Amino acid sequence: MYRARFLAGLAATVGAILMIAGCGDQPEDQPVDRPGLTGGWSTAGCEFHRRAEHVPVAGLLMPATPAKLEAAMDRIDRGGRTEFADSYAGLEVDQQRVRAIVYRVPSAAFDQFIRRAAEDACIVVRDADHSATDLAFWHDRVLADIQFWSHRGIRLVSIGARHDGTGLEIGTRDLDRARLELPARYGARAPLLFIEEGPVHPLRSPTAKPHPN
Repeated sequence: MYRARFLAGLAATVGAILMIAGCGDQPEDQPVDRPGLTGGWSTAGCEFHRRAEHVPVAGLLMPATPAKLEAAMDRIDRGGRTEFADSYAGLEVDQQRVRAIVYRVPSAAFDQFIRRAAEDACIVVRDADHSATDLAFWHDRVLADIQFWSHRGIRLVSIGARHDGTGLEIGTRDLDRARLELPARYGARAPLLFIEEGPVHPLRSPTAKPHPN
């Protein structure tokens, strides 16, 4: 659920939740609690300053997601996947600014749901080009053609729906050919994004060392 890219051949879960350390626009850059049909907005909870939380990990303090924000994210994610699947694209958490960012194809009904589900948490809402459901369709279609592309000499290494709804990201070792041939097969309107990616190398199993007597 927390990844937005998938190795080719593995089962996909789209509309991913992505953990980030603090990138993105400042909260004040977003109009607060004015959901419209298009454009970004933020819930009323973004008007309040919250101190970032941290937990000790191996002697270091690492950012943590507060319980109230985590609960709001879970409510929005569940509702997005079930009631608003045609709109919901994905979700990410900005732990440094104690907020979550929701990407959705503009929907007044989903905006209202997000406002209720957020309660007093800070949720930033941004437009997406495609829903997770739409990208899942294209993911499955390309995945079903893996052998077809392999026989044509185009090696697809990874297939993943971007959590911000911008498109289906395809990692390939044959970037130029993929950019030419995949749109020719699926149509110019297919939301395909290509990146150059090397082959997947499985991790070696650690070698067991005998315990000294």
